[in-house]
Amino acid sequence: MRTPDAVKILIVDDLPDNLLALNALIRQDDREIFQASSGEEALDLLLTHDFALAILDVQMPGMNGFELAELMRSTGKTRQIPTIFVTAAGKEQDYAFKGYGVGAVDFLYKPLDVAAVRSKVNVFVELYCQRRETQRQVLALEKSQQEQQALLTQLRATQLELEQALRLRDDFMSLAAHELRTPLNTLFLETQLRKMQLKRGQAEIFDEAYLQAMVDKDQRQIQSMVRLIDDMLDASRIRSNRLSIRPVTVELSALLARVVDTLSNQAIDADTTITLNAPVPVTGMLDEFRIEQVVINLLTNALRYGRAKPVEVTLQALPDHALIEVRDHGMGIPEEDQRRIFEQFERVTGNDGTGGLGLGLYITRQLVEAHGGLISVKSEPGQGTIFRVTLPLNTVCDTTD
Repeated sequence: MRTPDAVKILIVDDLPDNLLALNALIRQDDREIFQASSGEEALDLLLTHDFALAILDVQMPGMNGFELAELMRSTGKTRQIPTIFVTAAGKEQDYAFKGYGVGAVDFLYKPLDVAAVRSKVNVFVELYCQRRETQRQVLALEKSQQEQQALLTQLRATQLELEQALRLRDDFMSLAAHELRTPLNTLFLETQLRKMQLKRGQAEIFDEAYLQAMVDKDQRQIQSMVRLIDDMLDASRIRSNRLSIRPVTVELSALLARVVDTLSNQAIDADTTITLNAPVPVTGMLDEFRIEQVVINLLTNALRYGRAKPVEVTLQALPDHALIEVRDHGMGIPEEDQRRIFEQFERVTGNDGTGGLGLGLYITRQLVEAHGGLISVKSEPGQGTIFRVTLPLNTVCDTTD
């Protein structure tokens, strides 16, 4: 019974009886014997199969064994196949010399010695099996090395990612501590000042105007801390795919008017104004809270970097979409920074000391894209910045939670 890894042997003789006899002599279960009655037929088989050994009769009509061996030596696929010649001519002729000259590894003379034939064939079959096993081991070793190299490359990439994640974490913690410390320090100092005034019996200074100013100042500091904490929570939700979008029917012109009014005091503090141009109602299925967050982030940036120049908000109705633009006339953003600012913890360099965690635009982009929308920026240094937000009005949002 032939095995899947059977060793292939080719025997070539123009006499059927010789083929039959030699086949019977060398056949085994782990061998597949191919027969050819001419040199031409043998060449076809040699170019098709991978043989461990070729046994060629020297004297054949047409292409003889020597000519066939010469052709085998001239072809890369067959050059390494061991060749044994079989001849009925006497040893006194120069066949052996000629045969070795064309690459023969041995000579067999008729009548064949059964033990010698089997022994010689077994030797070459064993050599072939050893060579094939060596090739398999080399291929397996090469594959193993490639897999190890791929694993090493992956481990290095993972190590770099971990190192980057650790750097981001450390930078973030340092930045968050710094940003939270500013409003906390202000609250602490204000509290200490009031405590000292009360201790000195100066309660009369706490009139209505003073208390209103005090409450307003405290509220701004608390809102600043709440905004920083909200940004950190949103960034965490985004990284863990837990950002929640809950669409409801929203009229955008009213939403924008409400946000502009909410930020009016912040605009006054920045010594500037916010104008809104939303002439027609635009209604869509959106997450009202998240869209407010988008607009607040963009307006806060515009006030922060606008250098006390007017900020403008516009709303346009497009077919199936709404376009919101927030424009400032401030410092602008260099072209090389315009893609980077939408990444985590990135802030525009040379920002005149303005604060923030560098999460606002990152969160804004994620919120817009979660609605199926797009956000883009157009800016030149010294010429101001325009952020454009395009929102589909009737598209089902990504509600991952």
